[in-house]
Amino acid sequence: MTVRYRMALRTHSMRTRLLVFISATLVAVCAAMALTTVFVQRTYLLGNLDDRVTNAVERSLGGASLHPDLERDLTFLRESGHPAGMLAARVDDSGGIISGEVVGQDTEPKPLTTAQREAMSGIRTDGSKHTRTVPGLGTYRITAVDSSGVRVLIGLPMDDVQDMISGMVVVEAVVAAVGLAVAGCVCAVVIRRQLRPLGRVAATAVEVSRAPLDRGEVAGLTRVPAADTDPGSEAGQVGAALNRMIDHVESSLSERQRSEDRMRRFLADASHELRTPLASIAGYAELMNRGTDRIEPVLAWRRVSAESARMTGLVEDLLLLARLDEGRPLESAEVDVAAVVAEAVWDARAAGGGHDWQLELRLDATPLVLGDEARLHQVVANLLANARVHTPVGTRVVATVETGAAECVVRIHDDGPGIPPGLLPTVFERFTRADASRTRSGGTGGGSGLGLAIVAAITAAHGGSIDVRSEPGHTEFTVTLPTLRSEAPVPRVDAVAEPTRAGVR
Repeated sequence: MTVRYRMALRTHSMRTRLLVFISATLVAVCAAMALTTVFVQRTYLLGNLDDRVTNAVERSLGGASLHPDLERDLTFLRESGHPAGMLAARVDDSGGIISGEVVGQDTEPKPLTTAQREAMSGIRTDGSKHTRTVPGLGTYRITAVDSSGVRVLIGLPMDDVQDMISGMVVVEAVVAAVGLAVAGCVCAVVIRRQLRPLGRVAATAVEVSRAPLDRGEVAGLTRVPAADTDPGSEAGQVGAALNRMIDHVESSLSERQRSEDRMRRFLADASHELRTPLASIAGYAELMNRGTDRIEPVLAWRRVSAESARMTGLVEDLLLLARLDEGRPLESAEVDVAAVVAEAVWDARAAGGGHDWQLELRLDATPLVLGDEARLHQVVANLLANARVHTPVGTRVVATVETGAAECVVRIHDDGPGIPPGLLPTVFERFTRADASRTRSGGTGGGSGLGLAIVAAITAAHGGSIDVRSEPGHTEFTVTLPTLRSEAPVPRVDAVAEPTRAGVR
């Protein structure tokens, strides 16, 4: 039964279980208090009655001792002061009743019947108290004493004690019932009010669980009201925790949606970039296969090779970004950033002779960083190529290397037309192009839109950061890398010069 009761309770609400447990506790406390009160009161009343019995037997023994030779003498009952209902008897040495009478109300004592005598027989004359039910008279508290052969038995009725105990039990039962009913109602109201915030939290959780989280953009999920997120209460703590979880779920789902959108755009752009060279290769191969005179084989092979190289570069860029996204470690060695930048500027000068290329070094120490020299060279080369492709001939491009206490800063500045403000937030995203906004140098083609994305990924892999500021006439990319402590500081150099393979001229 206990197991079934517990299982039945578990199927009910917390409000019901709390009310049942509190009610059961109150019932147990009231019962314990009532029983304790009745026990203590009964002990007190019995003690008082026993004292009266003792006094009565001592008085009666004194009256009986006046005639010790008369074993049946009960003349002491005729004395005044005996309470109505008191019974007295003379007993023999075996506890048998020789004679006995009961004091009446304003009447002469009446002799005990045979049945009444038998109910009181067998009581020892040692002064101990006994409770006996006497037929026709009720329940009595009885004692018997022996003094020099004079043996007297005295009993007083227990009706007053029993009536008082019964009345007390009734009163306590009524008071307990009323108190439990009032306490139960109060507890039900208090529990209902205290659990209302928890109910609202549960309703919010149910509403969120019904939201279509498996598709589309997730936003505007219901939150627990601020009044139900007070950390001072348990329900408030649950509400605040639920709000934090909803915020986390919403941000995670939004980020997932953005990632999926970026992935779709990435796949679409990559497919488009790969389709163009593949279409060219397929077209030239078809013309060569037909053996037509409309195109020379040498020119066709040259175009196929060019498109193949373009496609190979695009695939290599995609593979590099994939490896960086996976967090694969790069080569780690000491790299002199100044030498890397000087080499990249020299290469850029060779590729874009129509631009004014400058190298500026502001060094307090050797700009040593721990990283992959080839990838760092790719960072600078991509930034310089971006300036060359997206600025007109005659643009001045300055590459600056600076050192600080714990960082090396590379700045690529040009005085070209600048990057449109709407493009700046996404300039480091993949397949982002500025073809429609920035002037290309004559005769040059556009890139795939992966150059700056590779720059950002390589910089982040080296524990650095990249930033861009642009306005018409001033565009500057800033790459910041953590440096190693140089063992031998070099003198400060403030120079603006054309680069050579040896450094600064």
